[in-house]
Amino acid sequence: MAEMRQSEQEIVVEQILDAPRELVWKASTDPELISQWWGSKSLTTTVEEMDVRPGGMWRIVQRDAEGNEYAFHGVYHEVSPPERIVGTFEFEGMPGHIMLETDTFEDLSGGRTKMTYRMVFQSVEDRDAVLQSGVQGELVEGVDHLAELLEDLKAQRPAAPAP
Repeated sequence: MAEMRQSEQEIVVEQILDAPRELVWKASTDPELISQWWGSKSLTTTVEEMDVRPGGMWRIVQRDAEGNEYAFHGVYHEVSPPERIVGTFEFEGMPGHIMLETDTFEDLSGGRTKMTYRMVFQSVEDRDAVLQSGVQGELVEGVDHLAELLEDLKAQRPAAPAP
């Protein structure tokens, strides 16, 4: 289960995932995989653009059962495979309220990975608006969906040869 904490202008979500860092990185940067875990399961997620390199742009659109759309976009500032991604994140429904997101992938023993999302907001008011919108539940839910997807991906991978 993902853990979330907050400070004055940031929200941090952490999860220990039972998967190797390279697989977590792939699930976090592959548009086909992102559409399977990003956000709430009650929404359909489409990755419209994802150019994972410094200066590259991304755009994701989510749709609910009634056809309402929720779009997000940003620009990658730093991409250091398989350790770190830094970029902007903006909900198109609230233009101008841009946050800086840093995603880190820490290699742990036993083929596990500690994934940390650190979101820094321009103001306390922006952070509070996100908290009040219920998005924090979707953040935690999305990371939990990622853990489920990683289990499926691990089951599909060939086992390592015995020594």
